[in-house]
Amino acid sequence: MPSHNRLLARRAGIDTYQQSVVYMRSDCAVCRAEGFQSQAQVEVIANGRHLFAILHQVNSDWLRNDEIALSEAAWNLMGATEGEELVVRHPPILDSLAHLRNKVHGGRLAYAPLRALMEDVSHGRLPDIHLASFVTVCAGRGLDLDETVALTRAMVDVGERIDWGTSPVMDKHCIGGLPGNRTTPLVVSIVTACGVVMPKTSSRAITSAAGTADVMETLAPVDLDLAAMRRVVEREGGCIVGGSAMRLSPADDVLIRVERPLGIDSEGLMVASILSKKAAMGSQRVLIDIPVGPLAKVRSDAAAGQLSRSLVTVGAALGLQVQTVFTDGSQPVGRGVGPALEAMDVMAVLERQADAPQDLRERALMLAGLILEMAGKAAAGAGQAMAREALDGGRALARFIAICEAQGGLRVPPKAAHTHCVTAPADGVVSAIDTRLVARMAKLAGAPRDPAAGATMHVRVKDRVELGQPLFTLHSESLGELQYALSFVRSQLPIVGIEPAP
Repeated sequence: MPSHNRLLARRAGIDTYQQSVVYMRSDCAVCRAEGFQSQAQVEVIANGRHLFAILHQVNSDWLRNDEIALSEAAWNLMGATEGEELVVRHPPILDSLAHLRNKVHGGRLAYAPLRALMEDVSHGRLPDIHLASFVTVCAGRGLDLDETVALTRAMVDVGERIDWGTSPVMDKHCIGGLPGNRTTPLVVSIVTACGVVMPKTSSRAITSAAGTADVMETLAPVDLDLAAMRRVVEREGGCIVGGSAMRLSPADDVLIRVERPLGIDSEGLMVASILSKKAAMGSQRVLIDIPVGPLAKVRSDAAAGQLSRSLVTVGAALGLQVQTVFTDGSQPVGRGVGPALEAMDVMAVLERQADAPQDLRERALMLAGLILEMAGKAAAGAGQAMAREALDGGRALARFIAICEAQGGLRVPPKAAHTHCVTAPADGVVSAIDTRLVARMAKLAGAPRDPAAGATMHVRVKDRVELGQPLFTLHSESLGELQYALSFVRSQLPIVGIEPAP
C-alpha cells in the first residue's frame, strides 16, 4: 500500500453504540489522495484485520494529520492498539447491493442473493443507509413465505451453528413488549431441574427497560464465549447467557440495530430473527410466548394467529418444532420493571417467598409445563404439575444457583440510591395500566443503563385502591433522573387508570 494510505491508530473514546465510526482530519494526506468526504464508508486494514466504518471529518487540532481516531465500537472490532499503523482505503464494490436494488424495484429474493446480502451485513460491509433500505423494503413490500424461509436460512448459514450432540434441545422465546415478563430464568431453572437440556441465549434491552441478559447480569456473569457456555450446559444442562460474544446469526444483530430506531418490526424480519437464532443455537423444539394486548407488540388474536402460523411453518422448513402460546399482554407481569428489580422478582419466586408475584410464578409454571410436554418428559396436560413440584420442592432454586455458579458466581442485585412512591389520587378500582408508559418511566429513571433503576408496581388491574395507597415506586441512582421521571409521570395521562368503585 502507498504510504499516503497509512495513518496511526488513536482511540477516540466516543460511544457510537454498535456503529463503527472513524475520525480523520479533512486536510490529511489520505483524505486528499482518496477524495474522502464526511459520511463516506471506508475500509481500515491492519495485519489481516478488516473493518468497514463511516468517516467523520475533523477540522480541529485534537486530531493530528497522521492519525485516525476510532470510536469505541470500531476500536473493539478492529482490536487496534494506540499508535498502530492502519491502512485506509475505499471499500470494494459490493455485488449484493444489486440484489437489494432488485427487491426495492419489486423483485423477489431467493436464497443465493439473500446469502450474499447477509454475508455482507454480518461483516459490517453495508452502511446503515443500505441496511435501512433493506429493512424498510422488507417491511413495505413484505417477504413472502419462501423469502422468509430463505432469509432465515441465510442468516443461520453466515454465522456459527452449535451441535449439542443430544436430543431434545429445548428453547423458548417471548415476542416481547410487556414490562416485567421475566420468565426465562424461571423456566430454564425448572426445566433443567427436571432433566431436560435447555441452553438459553438472550438479548439486552434496546428500547425496553430491561432485557433478559440485563436482568441475569445482576445475578451472574452473562458474557460467556461459546466454549464457556458449552461447559456450563454440559455441567448443568442449561444456561442463561447473552449472545453478543458468539457469532450466532450475526446478521440479525446488525439488522436489529437498524430496525429499532426506525420503529419497524415487520413479520418476515421478526420470524427470521427469532428462528435464525434458535437454529444457530442448536435448538430443536421451541416454545414461543406471544403476549396479546392493546399496547403489546401483537394487539389482536387475529394478528397472533397469523404470526403463529408463520413461525410454525418457517420453523418446520428449518427442521425446528415450533409451538406457540398466546398470553395476556394487557398489563405488566410481576412487580419490578428494570434489571435488578426484575431479578428480585425472579429470586422471590425461586425462593418461594410468601409475597412473590403470583402472576410471574404462574406464567413461568405454565410455560415450563408446556416445554416439559414438548420434550416428552411429561404427558400431555401433566407438565405444569411436574414444573410446580420442581419449583415448590426447591430443585429449581438449587439448579438456578448451580447455573449461576457455573457462569461465574451468584450475585446480589443492587438497590437504587433514591426512590419515590406515587400514590392513588382517589378511591376506586384500577381499570388499566399503560404498559408503554410504565416502560418509558422506568427508562427515564435510568433503566437499563443503571441496573438498579426502574419501577416497582404495587397494583394490578381490577385491584381496589384507597386515596394515598401506593400505585408504583420509581427507583433511580441520581436525584436528577428521579425528578425527570417524575415530571414525565405528571405530564401524562394516568399511567395507572382508576375508576370509581361500583
